Amino acid sequence: MIRVEGLTKAYGPIQALRGVSFQVQAGEIVGLLGPNGAGKSTIIKILTGYLQPDEGIVEVDGLDVLTHRLEVQARIGYLPENTPLYPDMTVQAYLKMMADLRQIPPEKQTEYISEAVYATDIAGFLNRPIGKLSKGMRQRVGLAQAILHKPRLLILDEPTIGLDPTQLVEIRQLIRRLAQHSTVLFSSHILPEVEAVCHRAIIIMNGQIKADARLADLAATQNAILTLQRPVEGFESAVRQVRGVKRAEQLPSTDGPSYRIYGEGNADLCPALFAAAAQMGWPVRELRADTRTLESVFNELATRA
Repeated sequence: MIRVEGLTKAYGPIQALRGVSFQVQAGEIVGLLGPNGAGKSTIIKILTGYLQPDEGIVEVDGLDVLTHRLEVQARIGYLPENTPLYPDMTVQAYLKMMADLRQIPPEKQTEYISEAVYATDIAGFLNRPIGKLSKGMRQRVGLAQAILHKPRLLILDEPTIGLDPTQLVEIRQLIRRLAQHSTVLFSSHILPEVEAVCHRAIIIMNGQIKADARLADLAATQNAILTLQRPVEGFESAVRQVRGVKRAEQLPSTDGPSYRIYGEGNADLCPALFAAAAQMGWPVRELRADTRTLESVFNELATRA
């Protein structure tokens, strides 16, 4: 659905993008993650045809964005960070205007508007002025205009910013429903939002991609967590003798001595640790594979940057 290769963009002396390359397959929900100023919005503006890159290939649904801009824009639903809503218009009048701008034939507008209204659950607000709606409901109206023309690709730029906890949950659920019919590129600098919604994360920092993987793969490590029921004399020295173990680090714990066991290579340490515990008679309370949060991955990459 999206193919980007060697994308560069500079604003005067500031290099916003430095050879960015990635692909998004149809049906994926991909998080474009990075700190403010990392280059996320520049990528989105280029994908949607609002900005010209300095170099690189940009394709959406097999079409070159630079040479088929209007055709590409017709296939994209876009919710910018600051949704362009008109506070004095009613929801129904706004969606009718957007249907006209999208050149949806008049005989099909009722069907298209009804489907967007149903998908975003705003039927009870059609006759209300947009300016009288809550922040979360305005986001729903923005999403309704983004999906009005049944786009193949939905691009959401910081769609949950400024929402309260209840609104966050509602918008997350809505995005998951929309993803049943569209590929979704979800831009955010809020890590829990990407974890809650996306299948895969592309992490960009200083205009370069630092990581591109499924969330489960980003969270995986070759390490293990081992918690004992009581202290064992010489445990750290003994555990380092287990095949595949590099070192052990004691962790804060109230349930008994707990250790993060660091492995060498990519092998799962748990089977070897289980066998060693049985042989040595270690009083094991818990043994599990270690995992990382997206926040820890992000911070690790930021430290290297």
